[in-house]
Amino acid sequence: MAPHMSKLLGVATALYGLCIAQPTIGQSVSFQGPFDVEQGGLHNIHVEYHEQLNGELTIVYGSCTIDSPSQAHHQIGRTHIGNHPAAKRHLDWDEQRPTKFVWVTPSDVVSGCLHAFVDGGLVGRSEQVSVKKRKLTRRATLADVAEPLGAWFDGVEYMKQKEPDEVFVAATKKKSFGILGGGMSGLMTSLLLDSVGIHNWKIIESSGRVGGRVRTTYLNNSKPEDHQYHELGPMRFPQSLTDPDTNATYEIMDHRMVFQLADVLNELNTGNDTLQVKFIPWIQTSANVPVSTNKRRPDGTFPGKSEVANDPAYAEATVYSNATAVAEAEEALDEFKDMTSERLKFYATNVFKAHKQAVEEGYFDFSEVEYLRYVMKTNPNVTDEVASSTSISPMWEYDTVYFMADKWRTIDGGLSRLPAAFENLLQGRVIFNSKVHSVKHNSENDTLTVSYRPLGSNPREVKSTTEEFDYLFNTVPLNLLRFWELPRYSSLMRRAIDRYNFGTAAKIAIQYETRFWEHLDFPIYGGCGSVNIPLIGSICYPPFDINGTGPGVLLATYISGPNANTACAMTDEEHVAYVQQAVVDIHGSVADDNWTGNWDRQCWDHDEHHAGSWASPITGQQQLYIPAFWRTEFNTVFIGEHTSFTHAWIFSALESATRGTVQMLLDLGLVDEAKQITKTWMARWITL
Repeated sequence: MAPHMSKLLGVATALYGLCIAQPTIGQSVSFQGPFDVEQGGLHNIHVEYHEQLNGELTIVYGSCTIDSPSQAHHQIGRTHIGNHPAAKRHLDWDEQRPTKFVWVTPSDVVSGCLHAFVDGGLVGRSEQVSVKKRKLTRRATLADVAEPLGAWFDGVEYMKQKEPDEVFVAATKKKSFGILGGGMSGLMTSLLLDSVGIHNWKIIESSGRVGGRVRTTYLNNSKPEDHQYHELGPMRFPQSLTDPDTNATYEIMDHRMVFQLADVLNELNTGNDTLQVKFIPWIQTSANVPVSTNKRRPDGTFPGKSEVANDPAYAEATVYSNATAVAEAEEALDEFKDMTSERLKFYATNVFKAHKQAVEEGYFDFSEVEYLRYVMKTNPNVTDEVASSTSISPMWEYDTVYFMADKWRTIDGGLSRLPAAFENLLQGRVIFNSKVHSVKHNSENDTLTVSYRPLGSNPREVKSTTEEFDYLFNTVPLNLLRFWELPRYSSLMRRAIDRYNFGTAAKIAIQYETRFWEHLDFPIYGGCGSVNIPLIGSICYPPFDINGTGPGVLLATYISGPNANTACAMTDEEHVAYVQQAVVDIHGSVADDNWTGNWDRQCWDHDEHHAGSWASPITGQQQLYIPAFWRTEFNTVFIGEHTSFTHAWIFSALESATRGTVQMLLDLGLVDEAKQITKTWMARWITL
């Protein structure tokens, strides 16, 4: 072929490619993207209108040369626009013409073009769309997640379960959102919504503060910088652990979400040092913390950990009814749990996949007691010696791994500094001291009416106040919803509300005139110890202001479960007196000599805003109810640590807020925004 003919052929080919790949000149609708998609993915389509179109809009995908919807590879969706009577559902859009749509790409899709038709006539065609195969092993993005019992929330499958035209048109960001509860999940949700340009939200909080179960008590009206505080709620974050068998160190990845949140808040509060969140080391244990033993020092005080480990005089053998049977039962549990080095690493680095594996391998099917009694046929007495008969939780060992951590962090000035850092974000958008008692769905306009009364008011005398929202995030513990007036949720969700189990805990913090524990013959510099004085449990020494010259605060008791219920049956004065005497028994009269009379007590089961310390699902509940939490009902998404894979940790609340916000955004068709959140808050610290 002659050179000039070859050039002409090349030009002709290029022109043909432009003809089929570029939008038609003078088209009424132009596509603004996406132009790079994945097979089996989830995307937003963006369009612009260049004239006032009215009628039924249909968007399809297929060859770039088609001129009829019937020739398409697949129909993406259809809806009425403009002045068509059926377009009234799009009142939030300018002239009732939506510009944002949802596209779930099939797994067999190939390169082609997007096409827009109105009443069957072609009104717009996109440039050629590039299609890539789905990447199955990459950082967590919206389309890379698995089923509810597996790795994370599966956005693609979630959208496939909906009718195509139901989710075809994306919502505008003008919708109103109510957030019930100003705990960590509610606060995180408000931050996430703001981050994607959704600002029409409001928090309704039953108490006079934000933070939920994050509660630092500052004794004697002190300030955070005075270091006269302790934690009545969560108090620490496990950061990393060292495998005792391999000496390998692993970051505990999930709690990095807390550190990322602090970074974001610190950036928002640049220039305001009082709102900066600063992490300091937490001392989980130290050489001289008291231990649970019947042996005592010559002066009658409790020996410390290193003394018991090194001095034969403090050796104390445990007596069992049948030592051989106990050893066999313990070995059976160890074999079933199979906490190998590889599994330890797995739990530390990817709690989502660890949860999936735990479900598949049956760890959620048995508590330790159930496994010994009904699988191993261990007799009841030996079973109770090995695993307390009060234990009804499945063998989901994430907490075991967390407490193997050898590096911990806490927040300087108390964990309440974390919710306090939301101050600038929240201004004017929180209704405090307002107890919700009713949520009603309005079928005529698909909205929700929330009714609440002032905290402490008499329901028979005070009229309720109402707020109307398009959508709700409900963070309230399920057990508190049992006496609310609620929509007719699905049977599974209603049973979760009625039956999901919550634990309880009790704490007392006491201020002393000096940090006397740091000046004993066996000084204690931070750490938590445990003693066998009934109803005391753990005692934690402050990890901050070591060797300070002023007063100091002990967490003088921390107990959970049935013992907390018993202890909280005492009056405040009885309980504090009992605990103070225990501190004297542990450390001697120096504890009485330094008594200030300043203390604070928290019985989480008695707290009207929480009615429990954390979710504690019994065997079978978690894998049964999680799918209900991940289903939007009556425009309501349920979040909070009780809806997460793990419980009792701030991470659990933050993770639930991330999942719930993504879920809500998908319900609204805001796929780009959902991807933005997932990429920002998941991909940076975990891989799937």
